[in-house]
Amino acid sequence: MTKFLNKWLRKFHRWLAVPTAILIPIIIVIKFSGNPSWQVLLKQVDKFQSPMMLILAITGAYLYLLPYIAKWQRNGRKKKALRTKQELARGHSETR
Repeated sequence: MTKFLNKWLRKFHRWLAVPTAILIPIIIVIKFSGNPSWQVLLKQVDKFQSPMMLILAITGAYLYLLPYIAKWQRNGRKKKALRTKQELARGHSETR
């Protein structure tokens, strides 16, 4: 399930980044233009841009931390397997 989620989250993040990257320069131009009719457009565009940036920040943080999470989980499984192996060896040596 996690591989499926990671795959689709990565795709979603990439596809959301494209319109966000297009909107940012447009917003900068509108802000510095000083044209009052464009300021109305700015308010409308800003309603879309802010949630998109929030979603990008959340998904980006998850994708950034994903390798560290996987390494942490992998090390935990290795320690558990090693502990089990040592317990089995200890139990086997006691029966002799």
